[in-house]
Amino acid sequence: MKSILLSGILALSLSVAAYAQETVIGAILPLSGSSATQGEDQRRGMELALEKINADGGVLGHPLKIVTEDSGGRMATALDAAKKLVTVDKVPVVLGEFSSGITIPIAQYLLQQDRVHINIGSSSTQIRMLGKGAFSVIGLDDVSGAFAAQDVFAEGAKKVAVIAPNNAYGQGITNAFAAKFKSLGGVVTSTVLYTEGQTTYRRELQQLAAGEPDLYVYTAYGKESATINRESFELGLNDKKWYGLYLTMCTADSDPQYVEGQIGMDLNYIGGNGADYQKTYEAKFKSGFTSTFNGFAYDGVMLVAAAINKANSLDPKKIETAIADIGKSYDGATGPIVLDADGQRSAQPYLRLKVESGKAVATQ
Repeated sequence: MKSILLSGILALSLSVAAYAQETVIGAILPLSGSSATQGEDQRRGMELALEKINADGGVLGHPLKIVTEDSGGRMATALDAAKKLVTVDKVPVVLGEFSSGITIPIAQYLLQQDRVHINIGSSSTQIRMLGKGAFSVIGLDDVSGAFAAQDVFAEGAKKVAVIAPNNAYGQGITNAFAAKFKSLGGVVTSTVLYTEGQTTYRRELQQLAAGEPDLYVYTAYGKESATINRESFELGLNDKKWYGLYLTMCTADSDPQYVEGQIGMDLNYIGGNGADYQKTYEAKFKSGFTSTFNGFAYDGVMLVAAAINKANSLDPKKIETAIADIGKSYDGATGPIVLDADGQRSAQPYLRLKVESGKAVATQ
């Protein structure tokens, strides 16, 4: 009995020692569910950041570890994950999620717990109102919606119909798009906000077509966009152009025949250190990017690591101060990152894309 007890104590002490030798932060990603393709790509970006940081000596002299939780694309699951990261793993910083409707409530919880939140994939303008301790390395939809509206108008479309998910992201980007498009002289014949998780969107698509628009504007998460693209094709709606808001997200999980020729906008995800990052990604995963979001996850982790080292502490308040300081001018894989007074990325470059031979390629 004595030897068993001593063995147990030794094992426990070794476990504690191993834990003490790691610097731990948290992440919540949709590794399953409708946005799993994007969530896995975010995880890849984080993995590459982790490898670089630890190869360069780690954080505070110890290896950096990311405890990653799967949200499943569900708010309740994500909130449970956030609570676990705070109460069990006791992390000072959490990165994630992907959907704005999930990112916002988990950020609110984390801020209530005096933790730092890093937004790496959500773009609702409501994120700006989260307050101190919340940061975004990705641009918000007041800018992306206006960019898309100008792009669609320049395409020659004067009447458009818009479909998007009925959540913080969908509401925000459709409002920003409509405001700018109308200011240019365009007409939005209908805006359809759909309920997520349906097995069919035929009724919504028929509503969309009723106004006889020149062009369809849409945004949807990966697996839901696959259903929308297939059903719009079956209904014959592809006789007119389709414009995707965040085109790679809209087409990544779709059969190529349903999305060929689609145009749209997306994040300009290569800049600054991006060329080297892209080479590292392709060498590691033996493929090109599967979304435009991995680089923002990479930049988020790199920024947090730099901030912890600068703060020389795991105190969330000291890390928050360090992020704000570094964020005055940070050169990331996705380009220059300058955080404004609200902790939000102040400028975000975008690309115009077209699906050719099943792949979204830049046209400008």
